[in-house]
Amino acid sequence: MGNKNVGIKDVAAAAGVSVTTVSHVLNDVSYARVSAETRNKVRSAAEQLGYGPNRLAQALRTQRTGMLGLVSEDIATTPHAGRIILGADEAAKARGYNLMIINTSGSASLESRQADVAALLDRRVDGILYATMDHRNVELPDNLGNVPSVLVDSVAAGGNITAVIPDEEGGARAAVRALLDAGHTRVGFINNTVDVPSTRQRLRAFRATLTEAGLDGDAAPVETETAGVPGGYEAARRMLARERRPTGLFCYNDEMAMGAYRAAAELGLAIPADLSIVGFDDQELIAANLHPGLTTVALPHYGMGAWAAEQLINGIEGKVDLSRTALSPTILGCPVVTRDSVAAPRH
Repeated sequence: MGNKNVGIKDVAAAAGVSVTTVSHVLNDVSYARVSAETRNKVRSAAEQLGYGPNRLAQALRTQRTGMLGLVSEDIATTPHAGRIILGADEAAKARGYNLMIINTSGSASLESRQADVAALLDRRVDGILYATMDHRNVELPDNLGNVPSVLVDSVAAGGNITAVIPDEEGGARAAVRALLDAGHTRVGFINNTVDVPSTRQRLRAFRATLTEAGLDGDAAPVETETAGVPGGYEAARRMLARERRPTGLFCYNDEMAMGAYRAAAELGLAIPADLSIVGFDDQELIAANLHPGLTTVALPHYGMGAWAAEQLINGIEGKVDLSRTALSPTILGCPVVTRDSVAAPRH
């Protein structure tokens, strides 16, 4: 809380600068030519004196409220994806903004989601983040265009809004390489049945990476099921019943990998001695607690949330042109998290 008895003139006197300079620094005026040393001096003086800018006066002057809206499709109720919210919230607070969240469902009607956006607009948010739990193309409410907006983990069907997405193909390539580098030449893929970008891109990367390694990627075994533990179990049972069963499995997500663990145990296969498994998502409650721990690929949930909030604020403050950054989505890397589910195959 700011000290109401301290004014901007007191901060200027303590820092040895003009009132205008203090205003430029504390309001982060982009065009102001103020050295880094002076900015640090002003901020230090303001902090020591307990001075905080008058938010109401700021809002009247800038026509901004300092509030960002976030429409969350199932993210708030999904622990591993909830890091999108954490990243966005921490990045917003670092820039002096607060986050207002409305949770909706990915299956909600367009009219329902339009009402959610309208609720945020009624509260005069300066901009809106629209985040989905799974990387996909999304049909957006028309009123989302009433304020600066950024998509998280999705792209607009028309491709006309700035977006940040994970590097699905890069992450899948890294997962397959983890198996190849361990010496596996018989590698299978357990994929999702739903036709979304991650399904297509991970399959394409799986086949391409094997082909580049001199294997027949097009002939490599692929089984598809619903993306969950039961689906992973059923797909793995079929995969491991093949005459020349794979010695390494890449699974669409960690839940399917968990199902594959169960199938392997029922068949008397030890992980990783008899079968190596790599997942995708790095759902910590699953990946770190399977035995042995699951080697997997991490989705950059926190990074996507933080990047989106930063970009949205830059758009609000006129520091970037969101119409230009909407031309193509920003792609963040998906690193491999190495645990104990991969080893050299038995010969």
